Amino acid sequence: MLIGVNGFLIFGLYQQIICGKQFGDKPMSDTGFLMVFGLILGLTLLFLFFRLETMIKKDGIYVRFFPIHIAFRKYTWDKIDKAFVRKYNPITEYGGWGLRYGLFGKGKALNVSGNKGLQLVFHDNSQLLIGTNKPEELAQALKIIEELKMKGITANK
Repeated sequence: MLIGVNGFLIFGLYQQIICGKQFGDKPMSDTGFLMVFGLILGLTLLFLFFRLETMIKKDGIYVRFFPIHIAFRKYTWDKIDKAFVRKYNPITEYGGWGLRYGLFGKGKALNVSGNKGLQLVFHDNSQLLIGTNKPEELAQALKIIEELKMKGITANK
């Protein structure tokens, strides 16, 4: 959608600034047009740079939703009751993609696309869903961590 809006604005900029023809029935000033174009282009670039990174390690799960989170956020295993991969509906459960707060006590979600994610349930019953495009790899990593826990191998050993 933003690509279409940008294309429309580029056409308008070309018409009004380059060709000198008014764009629309009630044209904006050239300065105003450039400011609106800059704002929309900036938002488009921001969306293009959104990146969700997840790392699963022996001591916990690390998540960064760039550019909102500059540093990784760490969720340690001792605070997590359950961690599992599940299919979800981003629209009905969380109202869409991005940094979202779930409806009806679903908790928070960090997702960029798709409908599969890592569901975390914490000791205080709060929840976090982290979207993924690699559910099989994520499930395998959780399985390895669980095996390490069963063998008594922790981050301290």
